[in-house]
Amino acid sequence: MPRLASGFIAAVLTVATAAGALAQESKSTPLAKQLVAALEAGKLDSIAAQDPGAPDIFFAALYIQGSQLLVVSAKYTAPQLLTDRLGKKEYRDTYIDLNSASVPASKMLIQDSLGDGLRPKAGDNQPFDIYEDGGKRTMFDGNWKSQKMSEQDYMKTFSAADDRYTAILTALLAQVKKTS
Repeated sequence: MPRLASGFIAAVLTVATAAGALAQESKSTPLAKQLVAALEAGKLDSIAAQDPGAPDIFFAALYIQGSQLLVVSAKYTAPQLLTDRLGKKEYRDTYIDLNSASVPASKMLIQDSLGDGLRPKAGDNQPFDIYEDGGKRTMFDGNWKSQKMSEQDYMKTFSAADDRYTAILTALLAQVKKTS
């Protein structure tokens, strides 16, 4: 009987831990909300920045008011062209270039469905977030089985995406502050 009880307790703790992880606020949540507020205050629908740690990687965001924040990160084969665009504050064009003419293997795209940061699972009747990196797409809908993933791999992918998104949002926020 003690083995059965300890097995049951372990199962309950595993489910509770997973549910807690799915419910917790992500690191990107406050930054995404700040970026959306800054874009709205500046009457901007897009922003772009160069990766402070890699001169050939750029970040760009397109904000669809009240709907979503689309963020792309990628290497660009002619970085000087995008550096010039940034100097001219051609953020939307930078977003388009990164989305279409970047180095495919380096491209990362986040569809933040409500512009409120990544969530590992959408709430009831809420759209879910999508993370695409190097052509592999993960839908943060809480259904890892349909994506042929273990829950552990799903949460590991979420954590990595959230960390990366947080770094990108930080760079984009700094650029908005320079623009204002």
